[in-house]
Amino acid sequence: MTNTPDSASAVPDPGLETLIETVGNVELGPRSEAIGRVTEIADGLAQVSGLGAARFGELLEFEGGARGFVLNLDADVLQAALLDSYVGIEAGTAVRRLHELVSVPVGDALLGRMIDPLGRPLDEGDAVAAEERLPVERLAPSIIDRDFVSEPVETGLLVIDALFAVGRGQRELIIGERATGKTAIAVDTIINQKDTDIVCVYVAIGQRASAVRRAVDAIREKGAADRCVFVVAPATAEPGLRWLAPFAGMTIAEQVRDRGGHALIVLDDLTKHATTHRELSLLARQPPGREAYPGDIFYLHARLLERAAKLSPEKGGGSLTALPIAEIEAGNLSAYIPTNLISICDGQIVLSNQLFAANQRPAVDVGLSVSRVGGKAQHAALRSVAGRVRLDYAQYLELRVFSRFGGFGDETLKRRIAHGERIGALLAQARFSPLRPVDQIALLAALGEGILDDVPLDAMDGVKSVLPAIIDSVPALEAFRAEPTELSDDIRSALVDCVRQAVARAGKTAGGADT
Repeated sequence: MTNTPDSASAVPDPGLETLIETVGNVELGPRSEAIGRVTEIADGLAQVSGLGAARFGELLEFEGGARGFVLNLDADVLQAALLDSYVGIEAGTAVRRLHELVSVPVGDALLGRMIDPLGRPLDEGDAVAAEERLPVERLAPSIIDRDFVSEPVETGLLVIDALFAVGRGQRELIIGERATGKTAIAVDTIINQKDTDIVCVYVAIGQRASAVRRAVDAIREKGAADRCVFVVAPATAEPGLRWLAPFAGMTIAEQVRDRGGHALIVLDDLTKHATTHRELSLLARQPPGREAYPGDIFYLHARLLERAAKLSPEKGGGSLTALPIAEIEAGNLSAYIPTNLISICDGQIVLSNQLFAANQRPAVDVGLSVSRVGGKAQHAALRSVAGRVRLDYAQYLELRVFSRFGGFGDETLKRRIAHGERIGALLAQARFSPLRPVDQIALLAALGEGILDDVPLDAMDGVKSVLPAIIDSVPALEAFRAEPTELSDDIRSALVDCVRQAVARAGKTAGGADT
């Protein structure tokens, strides 16, 4: 009997063949890798020598696993901003290049998530499964790739939509003193996008954890959090993370725009970002300038905010709207950072401490606020009824100052003051109570015809609350509700009649409550 070879042993093992191929493709020979050394470290900034080939914005890894990125390049050393805790890093610690720029994950997997500027989850979810990672520093679209700003971003706030309209692709600064409602306006704007096609990115820079939690909880409760991304670098984060936060958020929003979508980014706030940049620059021994800020502080925010734009149809027609927030002290709008941001942006919404103390919310200063896009991004119908509101309200504010001295016996002046008081009451709006464009048009049309001049001030909120249901019950207004276009005489009459019914219903409700 002869021995025959086992048929199974004659079949080649595919795993073995793969291993042999892999080993055969390994390039043998010496490999060099530059290893730098920390020469000095303090307050989240390390000076590193021996990495002369490193690039600006490149990721570095310190011995022990902590990461940083190249913030400044000098002739002999580079300054690296730490992104993780630097406990254990000291002079002599080894540093190596990772040969990649600082990047952030982008894509639909981020929607509804709270992350840090590197894309690491801060909520209880799993790691982000990103479609791709893009560098946080990217060039702004060129002039030829941009289009005119002509579509509105509806904030739901009458004082902004009617007087200082924000357009898709615009950069509108929200500025005011501490605790005057700056974040509230931005959060209300995000909440009002729950029924639109706009994806929102909220970036918290150096904020208290409790303040961030309140803003995020409000959006999750009242808005569409599954279409929002939260990028958080709290006050306790390393300076490098706080510095990166607005750039990371802008990259996430840009990816939505570049795919032909529409995005809105809130940067809360750039004053703290400027402070972080000053801190890192002084530690890096950069020469200080005005208010100890380095000379590149204007370029820092200009290259950031210029990335917000409305793209041309050839580039997909997407848009990225920016609402940066800035804080001022003692009402000083002429400070260094506020003037820089005002000159970069396409307008500013100025909040008044006096109006806030007088319980006028939102506390928007109509005289100092401006939108350089304005009516070009407004609904035509809203623009037609909002024409004189700002002028009438400004005249009322002047008359109110002089009325304190008495002597106003002229009936015409009394009527103008009463009209101005109704404008103020109409522009006042509670949190989380947005008004649709059709409601705003109806109220302003009725205001122009004097229908609201005899309504008690304390009944104005009741009129605004019952008006939407009345308008929805009118079949002739169905098409106009869906898309407010030109305001015909018939539509205007129907809207004004709805306001009359709302006034009557609010009066009955108030009368019943009094009894």
